[in-house]
Amino acid sequence: MSSKKKYEVLENETIDECLARIQKEGYVPIKRIEKPIFQEKEKGTYEPVGRQIIFEAKLQN
Repeated sequence: MSSKKKYEVLENETIDECLARIQKEGYVPIKRIEKPIFQEKEKGTYEPVGRQIIFEAKLQN
């Protein structure tokens, strides 16, 4: 088992549900990463349509 793992908040999952899943597997979140998701509207024009949330977690002692 590795000491660090990344968890992505799934499409039909809340942040709290993701945090519960992390804890259930014996990990503790140490970092939250948010990445915007863009969609091209016109040539060269982009619009934000969502975000991807990823938690970096380490194994509990």
